[in-house]
Amino acid sequence: MGRPSPYANAPTMQTDHSLSSASAMQTKFGNVCQGGGLKCANAATPFFTPDGKSLDVGSDARPQIVVDKQGNAFVAHSFFKESHWNAQINIARSADGAKTFSIPESLVYDESSQRFSMVLVKPDASIFITWIDKRIVAKAKKVERSVWVARLRILFLEKVARHLKPSSLLTRAVVNAAVLGASLDSRANPTIIYRAIFPGGIRDQATQVINTKGAEPVRRISDDEWKTDACPHHGPSIAVSGSGKFHVSWDTQDSKRAGVFYANSSNEGKRYSKPIRVGSEVLTVTRPYLFTSGQQVWLVWKECDGNKSSVYLKESPDDGKSWSAPKLLTDTAGYGDHPLLASRGDAVFLSWLTWDDGYQLINIGRTQ
Repeated sequence: MGRPSPYANAPTMQTDHSLSSASAMQTKFGNVCQGGGLKCANAATPFFTPDGKSLDVGSDARPQIVVDKQGNAFVAHSFFKESHWNAQINIARSADGAKTFSIPESLVYDESSQRFSMVLVKPDASIFITWIDKRIVAKAKKVERSVWVARLRILFLEKVARHLKPSSLLTRAVVNAAVLGASLDSRANPTIIYRAIFPGGIRDQATQVINTKGAEPVRRISDDEWKTDACPHHGPSIAVSGSGKFHVSWDTQDSKRAGVFYANSSNEGKRYSKPIRVGSEVLTVTRPYLFTSGQQVWLVWKECDGNKSSVYLKESPDDGKSWSAPKLLTDTAGYGDHPLLASRGDAVFLSWLTWDDGYQLINIGRTQ
């Protein structure tokens, strides 16, 4: 401990949907930070590593930060080890409110690639982390075989004398090398969503609950029957409501079903409702993101018409049974990051970073 943290002043999104500095973004314009360039940014911290490593911090591989009830912080981030997109995940923790962090250490000491980590903090302060692990790919290359699948790795970390000690490691699913989603269910069990590989090369979305005994069965969300040899990074989203209902949204591209869709499950993924299209049928719809509080559900997504990108919202007051009409929240003519949702107190915010219009933190509603 004792190393000054490069993360301490950086704006962050926490996996448990908490937001620590929403009030800092309030301006005379209301709840929307307006303007171009970086003038609406909250803070920026440059850091150069002596070996020139390239951080894997694109929109699909965000650094993960969670904080427990005692203020202990945990960080996971990845960097590319070479030019073939093989990455290493580093982890660090803070026991003094993110003023200082431990020296970063590798999550996996292996020459293979680990990417797209997702981190949750449980009520008992244990850390859950899952990621795409390509050890199976690296082993195949050594014997000159080509393998285009990866494994989903899961790790629980317990706090022991200011150190992180692995408590269990599970290897369960064969997955597409793509972005994951995660949420805690009503029993505080981690629940993950990912693009699984089913017989015949079908790559459809699935959910899986990780309980105290291990990983429960893989539950297929929808029979999209998307067969592709590509690795689409377009990630899904999952949020579990107060009733325990799973709310999921995902992208698929096949002749049977193409676009972004939403479904829910009242029995922990054993059966999902019929997929409902999200957004326009004629424009490009991407990047859905879900947030729940009690039985309230918020869903945001992006639509692109070739000239601008727009973020839309629809809400459900009754656990996904009925929904409001789509509402335009904001748009930009240039690049726009994936839309994210977070809460502070009873306020729910859209977080969106754009190149032309700066960073926007928009109050979109309140929890009941």
